[in-house]
Amino acid sequence: MPNPSKPSRPRVSRKRLPPPGAPATADRLELMQTFIRIVDAGSLSSAAAQLGTTQPTVSRRLQALERSLGLRLLQRSTHAMKLTEDGARCYGRAKELLANWDLLESDLRGASDEPEGTLRVVVPHAFGQQMLVEPLTEYLGRHARVSVEWLLHDRAADFVADGIDCAIHLGEVHDPSVVALRVAEVPRIVVAAPSVLAGIPVPTHPDELARLPWLSLRSFYRNEISLTHVATGEVQPIVFQPRVSTDSLYAIRSAAVKGLGVCVASSWVLQEDLAKGRLVHLVPGWRAAPLPLYLLYPHARFHPARLRKFVELMREKIPTALAVATQRG
Repeated sequence: MPNPSKPSRPRVSRKRLPPPGAPATADRLELMQTFIRIVDAGSLSSAAAQLGTTQPTVSRRLQALERSLGLRLLQRSTHAMKLTEDGARCYGRAKELLANWDLLESDLRGASDEPEGTLRVVVPHAFGQQMLVEPLTEYLGRHARVSVEWLLHDRAADFVADGIDCAIHLGEVHDPSVVALRVAEVPRIVVAAPSVLAGIPVPTHPDELARLPWLSLRSFYRNEISLTHVATGEVQPIVFQPRVSTDSLYAIRSAAVKGLGVCVASSWVLQEDLAKGRLVHLVPGWRAAPLPLYLLYPHARFHPARLRKFVELMREKIPTALAVATQRG
């Protein structure tokens, strides 16, 4: 029975604590960010350098995440590191979760905030190395609180699995899950080195091109391509067996300069070689169909300011950059 002479003590509500060793939610986000960085960087030491911390700190964070999940995420040896099956699943889900968290933060802060954070952009190799670095520089100059991961891929972007915010894509788009903004068209022409034409008249009609050795840019054509007459609109198909097939615009240009065959390629990347006589523009009255250039990003109710500002600037600058590059030389 309670003692009436003693005042009863008020009941104290005790907050339920997480089990020992379980990190708080904010810590888990940091641990997942570190894990993603380790995988992307390829090693603990590279991840530590990118994060501005030490390798032991990165290792402790990885161990803490593995303890929290009760799973082994990485198999490590002296010379190699690879994802376990659980680690691969965790990597994809963690990137999706962090991307959604970034969107939530941006949404709560409001649409008018200054752009900040990291923007992950996939760009075709040639464009990303040469033509679009200047617009990228202007974007970063305008937004000091944004950093950009500029990823050079010629394949289609996997927005969810790779945590991609935006892709600059060459060619038609058939994915209904993305916003596709057509920003430019890339002209293509037929070229070859003078050595390919040694001892024969310069071709003036597509029919004459089929007898020459060919190169193919397999991303857009393999063993046939159609040319259209600029003035009349006549369409002429050409069928060939390529001596070299590649998925790289720079590689096909180099192969053409070496005299390995005729190719069709984006005119902007060929201007210097044409001006210096390393390549010859064949059948100049005929053109391959231009390739559309798109800005792609996932559908969402809200897009962070860093993405909106990037898309806005690139829509303005890409056509100008392409026009300048095509006229250069």
